[in-house]
Amino acid sequence: MNSDKRRNLKEVVLLFLKLGFTAFGGPAAHLAIMHDEVVKRRKWLDDEQFLDLVGATNLIPGPNSTEMIIHLSFLRAGWPGFFLGGISFVLPAVLMVMGLAWSYQKYGAAPQVSWVLYAVKPVVIAIIFKALWFLGKQAIKNHLTGIAAVSVLILNLLGFDSVVLLFAAGILVMLIKNFKNFKVTPPTLKGFLPITLSSISSVVPQAFNLPTLFLTFLKIGSVLYGGGYVLLAFLRSDFVVRLGWLTEKQLIDAVAIGQVTPGPLFTTATFIGFILAGVPGAILSTVGIFLPSFFFVAISNPYIPKMRKSIWFSAFLNGINAASLGLMAAVTIQLAQAVLIDPLSIILTISSLALVVFTHINTTWIILAAVLLGIVRFLFSV
Repeated sequence: MNSDKRRNLKEVVLLFLKLGFTAFGGPAAHLAIMHDEVVKRRKWLDDEQFLDLVGATNLIPGPNSTEMIIHLSFLRAGWPGFFLGGISFVLPAVLMVMGLAWSYQKYGAAPQVSWVLYAVKPVVIAIIFKALWFLGKQAIKNHLTGIAAVSVLILNLLGFDSVVLLFAAGILVMLIKNFKNFKVTPPTLKGFLPITLSSISSVVPQAFNLPTLFLTFLKIGSVLYGGGYVLLAFLRSDFVVRLGWLTEKQLIDAVAIGQVTPGPLFTTATFIGFILAGVPGAILSTVGIFLPSFFFVAISNPYIPKMRKSIWFSAFLNGINAASLGLMAAVTIQLAQAVLIDPLSIILTISSLALVVFTHINTTWIILAAVLLGIVRFLFSV
């Protein structure tokens, strides 16, 4: 490996290791932070390339922010980056969740960290808003994509499924944009359509074993679209109803731990694996749920530039990107409703927005400052 490749690999590992320790707020916030780091600051790629990757990650199942980091790492540092970049992002959260799982087993309750989230979430809203502004200028290419973005935003807030809206927007923009070319046979979307999920019926609880634990999380990582709430539904169907290995309370605590730690929410799997089988269970659960992401990124990455060269797929990707923007906006609105609960939270949000928009302070420092503020607030409340 020459010096340039080693430097790129080191840059990838250090950046995504840092984000693994500091990226609170879920996929929308993670994408906003990544955009700031790799497009605005480091200029690894431009806005359109970034949006194409966002659209591509939305087309495949699994944790979008982790898949986005694998894409970015591969583009920057090749196959070594492909593996090390993704691992660097996931590993800090895995270690933190394992520590919290140990505490949970020892003391019988999930640690209370609402005071940190109270201060961090206003920063998350500000970061997403900034990313929406910059990405919107690239994603909204014309009236058609603008209508698609607004429609997806409204329909998602009304309760329509995000995956259905995503593909519907892509297909409709593709068909309308290429209406004059209807004599040309459109390309098949078979390789990009979501996997149909089979229903899971309730059966007699099974005795615990590690292979079933691994295969269950491998299945979830291979078919799950839709983020945290959908993950909760899958975990309940498998581990509470079908296998009988978890109680409802343990499941809620597991999801809470995934939400209050930085990095991907899918580290909920680490927590479940640890409380079921200690460190071996945590490792197998984590590998099982994240392994499909590496596979899907590896097979989809080469097709992204080819999609851009096709007038059909290019229009399809434009629709997907506009829909992704609408979904991010919907998440921001929903998050704001939960965050803006008193005068202090409103002040924190406005201050955070001013910092991320009008200064060049790295978002990591703003998040860390919010964490410290949350700790101070907690200390004065006890």
